[in-house]
Amino acid sequence: MVPYLARIDIYPLKSFDGVAVDTIAVLASGALQSDRIFTLMDTSGKFVNGKRFASIHRVRSQFSGDLSQISVWVNEPTSAATFHLREQTADFEAWCSDYLGQPVTLQYNGDMGFPDDTDSPGPTVVSTATLQTVADWYGLSLAETRRRFRSNLEIGGVPAFWEDRLFSESGEPVPFQIGAVTFWGINPCQRCVVPTRDPQTGDVTQRFQKIFNAQRAATLPAAVARSRFNHFYRLAVNTRRSPNSVLQPLKVGDSVTLIE
Repeated sequence: MVPYLARIDIYPLKSFDGVAVDTIAVLASGALQSDRIFTLMDTSGKFVNGKRFASIHRVRSQFSGDLSQISVWVNEPTSAATFHLREQTADFEAWCSDYLGQPVTLQYNGDMGFPDDTDSPGPTVVSTATLQTVADWYGLSLAETRRRFRSNLEIGGVPAFWEDRLFSESGEPVPFQIGAVTFWGINPCQRCVVPTRDPQTGDVTQRFQKIFNAQRAATLPAAVARSRFNHFYRLAVNTRRSPNSVLQPLKVGDSVTLIE
């Protein structure tokens, strides 16, 4: 089996729908260009995201090719409203505020975006086989499971949970290369409430986390750093860019190599 980069997903507006791309630049911060570069915030300065607002799941969004414009709708695409995110910010804020029933503002960070883990702002990595295995636990489609977990990079040509080798027992970073770019695997990603919900409706899948914990513990590969799991509600790997790495775009089809 030869690991390769099978898919790239970015999420220009945090907690809204993603965009699949064939190639993406890696920024000096380690983040992927245009990934989570926008976010909504409430008046207390907290993220307006799927963790706190299940109603966000019901908003569909679509971005223009250059990611400068967003179209949003709740029921049917025919009711979509389109906004230029940098030039019609106030109008977009008004649409979101009206939908959410409270004032929100749109924030922008083009250098690192707004990752959940600011210490490890690199792309989250998972294998396609892992997502398919998790999908099978619940009788879900691969596409829906992908939308629930919202990872950036999918690795093909490997078995399920291959990415669990990208962190170590000691906590030392595990270097690996995608194309010409070297990343450090840091830790298994702790999940939040978002994957427990239907990504289209926000409805909760009953016993989702309990089933996940049991299955994850049962399928954890023998060679994995088990001490890194204080609980088993973890999936995908948080990363950083190696400080000495070149900055070159990632492309679907790039080889993936563990650095010994």
